[in-house]
Amino acid sequence: MSDGPTLVGYRRGTTPAAVLTEREWLVANGIGGYASGTLSGVITRRFHGLLVAALRNPLGRTMMLNQLTDWIVLPDGRELALGGSALTEFRLELGLPVWVFDVEGVTLEKRVFLPAHQNTVAVVYRLLGGPPSLDLRLRPAIHVRPHEGPVGKELPAYTVSLTEERFELRSGEPYPPLRMYVSGPRTSFAFESSERRMVEYALEAARGYDSRGVLWSRGRFDITLEPRVPATFVASVEDWEILLALDFDELHDCERVRRLALLRRAEPLGGDVVAESLALGADQFVISPVGRAVDAARALARGDSLRSVIAGYHWFTDWGRDTMISLEGLCLLPGRHREARWILRTFAGYVRDGLVPNLFPEGSQEGRYNTADATLWFFHALDRYLAYTGDLPFVRDHLPLFQEILRRHVEGTRFGIHVDPDDGLLVQGEDGFALTWMDAKCDDWVVTPRRGKAVEINALWYNALLAMAGWLRWADRADEAAPLEDRARRVRASFNARFWFEEGGYLYDVVDGPETPADRSLRPNQLIAFSLGHAVLDRARWRPVLDAVERALLTPVGLRSLAPGSPGYQATYHGDLRTRDAAYHQGTIWSWLIGPYVDALLRAEPDKRATARELLRGLADHAVRGCLGQIAEIFDAEPPYEPRGCIAQAWGTAEWLRAFDRTAEAPRAPAHAASREP
Repeated sequence: MSDGPTLVGYRRGTTPAAVLTEREWLVANGIGGYASGTLSGVITRRFHGLLVAALRNPLGRTMMLNQLTDWIVLPDGRELALGGSALTEFRLELGLPVWVFDVEGVTLEKRVFLPAHQNTVAVVYRLLGGPPSLDLRLRPAIHVRPHEGPVGKELPAYTVSLTEERFELRSGEPYPPLRMYVSGPRTSFAFESSERRMVEYALEAARGYDSRGVLWSRGRFDITLEPRVPATFVASVEDWEILLALDFDELHDCERVRRLALLRRAEPLGGDVVAESLALGADQFVISPVGRAVDAARALARGDSLRSVIAGYHWFTDWGRDTMISLEGLCLLPGRHREARWILRTFAGYVRDGLVPNLFPEGSQEGRYNTADATLWFFHALDRYLAYTGDLPFVRDHLPLFQEILRRHVEGTRFGIHVDPDDGLLVQGEDGFALTWMDAKCDDWVVTPRRGKAVEINALWYNALLAMAGWLRWADRADEAAPLEDRARRVRASFNARFWFEEGGYLYDVVDGPETPADRSLRPNQLIAFSLGHAVLDRARWRPVLDAVERALLTPVGLRSLAPGSPGYQATYHGDLRTRDAAYHQGTIWSWLIGPYVDALLRAEPDKRATARELLRGLADHAVRGCLGQIAEIFDAEPPYEPRGCIAQAWGTAEWLRAFDRTAEAPRAPAHAASREP
């Protein structure tokens, strides 16, 4: 039993059976690996599997165990599959998946968990009711490949070996062996003829990818279950010496204690089951990236630990922008301040030419720096870290780096990022790149280049200048702060003169771009102009901007990325990659934008807390109907607002949690570290 939140995803007789293949679950291991699937166990994505291991570079995340078919043998010899009509309930207990089966007088429970910081999965079975013993069969099915690799690729020649009940499978270099065994009473392994089973990956077909693949199997584990005595199937790439020394009942208890501790630090969430489940879901994104061994060694040498944030499951790695936006909701709000510090120091170590990396590609130690805003969000995250912790020594130690970042932005750095000396605004853009968060690109086609002076980039620039000035003053370096405050005053004057679209009553999205001197597209980016600690937009214009956003962009699950009726507007996000990229920022709703909207609303009208809280309900409902305990990346722009993209997105979950706190009667989040306006 769990004394934490229990989120029910299916209950026979009250939930339509169709949801069993639509709803999903996810468990991560804290180093980038994960297990994920549908409630039914039917594979619909290439990413569905029981063990996606986070391996050292250049391998990256690798599908090691795709499926475990399970069935029972009744006393009369009949074999019944676990699933379908046998399933009576699926729930998350403390964020971990639990299946309950009830068939022919037999009640059986199944649980899945991944021990923290191990490439290991444990599937635990318990006989809860029925005969005095019950035979259980488990048949692993395998296609070792990169987790994002094509499912139709030819299977390698697997080599298998069996020592007592320990089964080992090798797929050849460069992959490690997969080791499997069952911990529990009366178990054995039975070799059978090789089985090659065709799988149709329905969601991959809908997304225009290779969707027919083969899974290979060579035998089964036979287990005799006794009432309430756990039998644990273990699959891992760890050494046998480690695996056989582990007590998986103890590890499960340790994981439960760890999750309860996370909840205690995240209090008060008012006993809200969805909020508590999302707080546990947020833990899935904070990782120690196992692939970057050299960087990890450097971090340990200075007394830190390498930490980063997976931007989304299943296919995202760690991204600079997503990490900085998510930091407060994932780490600061739930009291994980030390990990927040490690994350900030990790990214500080990756700064090149005044830029924080945009992302780290799968299996690579080298970041890509094609971003104009990740570095500016870095200043925002630092300001929030300081507000929560008061860790002035950390900021003081990094002042030279922060000053160098600002200097490079003023003088010019990669991708055309520089300050226009005529008006003080920040310019960005280079042919072939999309440098803002609206970064869809398919082959050579940049869907939303937004080159020039983008509205949120300059709001972030203004915020960074004043945050830095505040830190310098705290360090008794007022003479260095004053020029930054002067620069910020100029940015503010230019911003309000250049970005205000009088006829529309809102802000231009981009000015001085190569395509047009002023882009009138009504987008949510303008909210950043008064949602940050330092608002660059004049107060008199806050409400008109909110009116425009609420009229055209606000939906029950977040904000549209473009107003309906605009050129290029797309109502749905579907089809192959090019079709989807055309819609990615052209109407598609983004869950993370609920955070800036709530910030802007409460800044303009602090008494609207109840209204803002009500706006969170749509995403809360989704968290029990999509990937349980998570918030999806995006949604279709029109009803019924189907979830799309990643099933679990760091900034969507983090910003919902932060907005939930902001709309509480007594928010825990402190005010911004500095709030002076020039």
